[in-house]
Amino acid sequence: MMKTLTKNNFKEETANGVCVIDFWASWCGPCRLMSPVVEELAEKRPDLKFYKVNVDEESELTFAFGVQSIPTFVVMRDGKKAETTMGYMSEEALVKALKL
Repeated sequence: MMKTLTKNNFKEETANGVCVIDFWASWCGPCRLMSPVVEELAEKRPDLKFYKVNVDEESELTFAFGVQSIPTFVVMRDGKKAETTMGYMSEEALVKALKL
């Protein structure tokens, strides 16, 4: 299941474990195409935590992660940024790019 990540719950949610963060926007075509890919991955990998960040609503987080293009995917490992990738890709490519 995908949860919404905001500046208010960011530290608490990402402090422990492996988190996959999807930076997206409702108007972004590639973001809409990636949504089912990420949701399917989330179902297959209950050992990981999956989050969405709406770039239009969470500009502080978007800026803090240097997101310049969406969709952008970030992996956090125990509160620290580990991997980043962007753009539309297959589930297999996403897993490989994020080293999951």
